Amino acid sequence: MQLQALYNLEEAYRFIRCSDDALDDLCARASEVRDRGRGRRVSFSPKVFIPLTRLCRDFCGYCAFRQDPASADRLYMTPEEVLAMAKAGERLGCTEALFTLGERPEQRYPEARDWLARRGYRTTLDYLRDMCALVLDETALLPHVNPGTMTRAELGRLRSVSASMGLMLENVSERLCGLGGPHEFAPSKQPRARLRTIELAGQLQIAFTTGLLVGIGETPEETVDSLMAIRDLHERYGHIQEVIIQNFRAKPGTPMAGATEPTVNDMRRTVAVARLILGPEANIQVPPNLTRRDYPIYLLAGINDWGGISPITIDYVNPEAPWPQITELRRETERLGFSLVPRLPIYPEYVRTRPEFVPEMFRPRTDVLVDEEGYVRGGVDRYAA
Repeated sequence: MQLQALYNLEEAYRFIRCSDDALDDLCARASEVRDRGRGRRVSFSPKVFIPLTRLCRDFCGYCAFRQDPASADRLYMTPEEVLAMAKAGERLGCTEALFTLGERPEQRYPEARDWLARRGYRTTLDYLRDMCALVLDETALLPHVNPGTMTRAELGRLRSVSASMGLMLENVSERLCGLGGPHEFAPSKQPRARLRTIELAGQLQIAFTTGLLVGIGETPEETVDSLMAIRDLHERYGHIQEVIIQNFRAKPGTPMAGATEPTVNDMRRTVAVARLILGPEANIQVPPNLTRRDYPIYLLAGINDWGGISPITIDYVNPEAPWPQITELRRETERLGFSLVPRLPIYPEYVRTRPEFVPEMFRPRTDVLVDEEGYVRGGVDRYAA
């Protein structure tokens, strides 16, 4: 997959500040670029969401996922709980086991260190690796992991038990980490640390998902700079399989509970500019549950993926926002002239034409699960009549 910048930096800055009156034309232009590279097929990943731990060393101003030991229902999911959730998803046709967790809680909480030590683990990432291996041994699901920033060695250890990995860049703005910013108390959200993890993943040939969080105080120019950084990394390593454009949602009880959420037009503008910067072959996603009534409009701004959709588990990061039913997602996608297809957590082009990005142990599994084009066998009919 080759992403090409279609416009220079000054043009991108101009597009990201276009007026609402000019927005339809911008979206139409982005859609033409998408159609040239991805056609009119829109994918999604049938998944089960496994929140391995909600403890986290970071405090982000918008996050309602993290918990501390005093408020947590459990410090970590047990192997029995992980396996039960994975098998329940497998029975409903899921192909992805999405492991989401807080970053390195053992560095902040002795309770986390003690829980891990009693079970023979030094770090959360060590435990995550074994839980991925458990899911692989006992189910047909493919793990996808989002454990935060990682070293080269940590990425390498997880590569053998996860089909793909992800880390949201969110934004390259150092300013957002400053006094009063959403990342003031979140050391892992330093852009340099996140860019380094994404770069290391490229060096290790890991199919990788990243993206932006829109509406947390960034400027339009910082949005463009962030997209350019993602494009530059992909041009070097060819590993960015998906870019998520995710809208901030204000959560009760968080420091940003009263912050203004981005509008649908803000999101359309960002999606369209992302498509123009990243090019026709990029996979660009907007989570449909975060713009519940209006999400189909993003198809007309250049996206080609809906991300993970679970028939069994909630979105633990955004529990107030249920995923649409797959029958509804299919109806709304087809209403605008697109077709809906299920995919694995590793994208079809990597499965079929980039074998260096598929760890050897996963190849027999993916061959069984996908059709000749790399999509899940049986198509959307498996999930939506």
